[in-house]
Amino acid sequence: MFTGIIAAVGQISALKKIGGDLSVTVKTGKLDLSDVQLGDSIATNGVCLTVVRLLADGFMADVSQETLSLTGFAHYTVGQKVNLEKALMPTSRLGGHLVSGHIDGIATVVAMQANGRAVDYWLSAPTHLLKYIPYKGSVCIDGISLTVNELNASQFKLTIVPHTAIETTISHFKVGSTVNLEVDQLARYMERLLTLPGTHDQEKNNVSMDLLTQAGFI
Repeated sequence: MFTGIIAAVGQISALKKIGGDLSVTVKTGKLDLSDVQLGDSIATNGVCLTVVRLLADGFMADVSQETLSLTGFAHYTVGQKVNLEKALMPTSRLGGHLVSGHIDGIATVVAMQANGRAVDYWLSAPTHLLKYIPYKGSVCIDGISLTVNELNASQFKLTIVPHTAIETTISHFKVGSTVNLEVDQLARYMERLLTLPGTHDQEKNNVSMDLLTQAGFI
């Protein structure tokens, strides 16, 4: 589990295809690896990767075919800048929102516009994921916890302040950039709860759309 608050920007230093999967080596820059052990998780551009080997200046991890099919790792190259965050500890501050590191799909930057010292980014996303993205809700873009400031039928807007741009890879975004997208977990769980057979049987389950509306969830 992660928060979407980026700790460092690293760089992919090696990629090797092995039996259809991908072995990736990441140089971690200023990320503190002193408490990282084999088997620990590190979010890399929002993708939860398991450390299979620790290096003096980074780590190695394996990327499965499933992950390649849903994320930008399918087209990453050596030298790619990546956002890094170690797994959340029980004592950590939850500065962003709860992030699983399980990517739902790819979003694309379609427009950029200055907004004072900030920059507005409009992104398009697959139709089946847009329903999970609410106004003022949270999304995770390349591992970064961000707030949705506007929506239309096919796109959503993010406003990026200078600090976030400097401390992450967002400063490299341009129109046409593709990014890893993870929607808010609560939306997915709520949909599953409401669509399971029998969930509308009020004798067995008191959850209803009216109840969720009254409670402020929708």
